[in-house]
Amino acid sequence: MKVLIAGGGTGGHINPALAIASIIKENEPNAEFLFVGTPNGMEAKLIPEAGYNFASIKVKGFQRKITLKNIKRNCEAVLCLLTSDKRAGEIIKDFKPDIAIGTGGYVSGPVIRKAARMGIPTAIHEANAYPGVTTKLLSKEVDKVMLTVEEATKYLDKGIDYVVTGLPVREGITRKTREQARKQLGFDDSMCILSFGGSLGAGCINETMADVIEWHTKNGLEINHIHGYGGMGKESFPKAMEDKKIDLDNKRLRISEYISDMDVCLAAADLVICRAGASTLAELQAMGRASILIPSPIVAGNHQLHNANVLGRAGAAIVIEQKDVTSEDMIKRIEELYYNRDKLKAMAQKAGELAIRDTEKRIYKVIRELVNPKDKENS
Repeated sequence: MKVLIAGGGTGGHINPALAIASIIKENEPNAEFLFVGTPNGMEAKLIPEAGYNFASIKVKGFQRKITLKNIKRNCEAVLCLLTSDKRAGEIIKDFKPDIAIGTGGYVSGPVIRKAARMGIPTAIHEANAYPGVTTKLLSKEVDKVMLTVEEATKYLDKGIDYVVTGLPVREGITRKTREQARKQLGFDDSMCILSFGGSLGAGCINETMADVIEWHTKNGLEINHIHGYGGMGKESFPKAMEDKKIDLDNKRLRISEYISDMDVCLAAADLVICRAGASTLAELQAMGRASILIPSPIVAGNHQLHNANVLGRAGAAIVIEQKDVTSEDMIKRIEELYYNRDKLKAMAQKAGELAIRDTEKRIYKVIRELVNPKDKENS
């Protein structure tokens, strides 16, 4: 099987692409892959590092806000659009894929559209509850749309051929038990909070967590707390801890810029406080963890709010928009869960109930049936 995968721009598009490749490799050890992305995007570095062949194509997104700078960017985007169709055709003719799969980002558009028009079986995977512009456009042309959650269908045209597959989670994320993880971290059986704002960090989460950490340490509450403050908090967060006279050698605290062992920390946690990216939420569901979600307000289509609300409506998470976040309110909510463990456990259970446990099988079934329609007839 020869598989062409297009997607990039952010980890939210690249990680699912790599996960889908891993699923195919698991079932088709001799499969050949070619990833297509932009020459200057994250994918140009991450894909070759993962051991896959990579072809680049120049594509730029259009800016909606009208400014002089954006007018120039949109002119560049038009020029890229004029050349991308030809480049996509060259890549496809040279590689001769059996299937082309898109995982989002502007680069998926011309590549998957060209593949569909050349008669190659095509599929796209949408990670978010609110589909991106590229997904909405391509959904009308591809053979199959794979969705992370059913709610996404509300934003697609009726009659679209879709299947809910869930979102693949990173390898090893569910391997450790809570007990194993806490032993590894040196934590006892007290309530454990995990908070982070991504690799760059989030000012809103950092500022709030500084007050939360001060509250539970100075009041002697039995809470273990893991916090990743990210690159943007590299100077400000340690200083905030110093100003608040927080002892970072406290055995209940594990504070660092970046959390490199997220699988262990997530396994250890009772409550997770974070943004609402699709991959993070899939991991919360896979592990069955209660959460307080603060969606990023600066993402396209406010899709993190849509993602978070899926868990919020199910009773698996407390959703707080960034504009409404205060330290006082956050402390009040955590305090309620600290003294009401039944509610905390109920939220965790509901998160686990949302998880799709056979995502890998569902995705591979879609791919196999598109490449081999006879498989669909026999299933």
